[in-house]
Amino acid sequence: MQIPVEAVTATALIEVVRISGLPTEPGEPYPGRVVGHWAGNEAADALALIGELPGGEQHRCGFSPGWGVRAYENSLDHVLFEAAFCFRCHEIRLHGAAVPPPLTTQYFDAETSRAQALLTLFRAATP
Repeated sequence: MQIPVEAVTATALIEVVRISGLPTEPGEPYPGRVVGHWAGNEAADALALIGELPGGEQHRCGFSPGWGVRAYENSLDHVLFEAAFCFRCHEIRLHGAAVPPPLTTQYFDAETSRAQALLTLFRAATP
């Protein structure tokens, strides 16, 4: 998966979101409950894992993401980027100030060990 290097470098905090639906407007945050926070090495490790997700092919499910991340810079004033992950159709949707249009929709192989490790991290963040 491709995340702009500047956004990865600037990320100080990641919110882990258990997504409950789709945004009502383009660019709006994915609705859901924030279930965890990753900072420091935890955030860096998660971003490295996300960045290493192998590409894949689109599967059809209608895009129903279950998990997402919101990345913030040090000031925590605005979201650098948000990524929503659908492990059924193998699609990732990104948006935010740091995301150029060609990176807004990507596909990954959800069956790989890296993708399953990410899913395990998401589940572990849930109280």
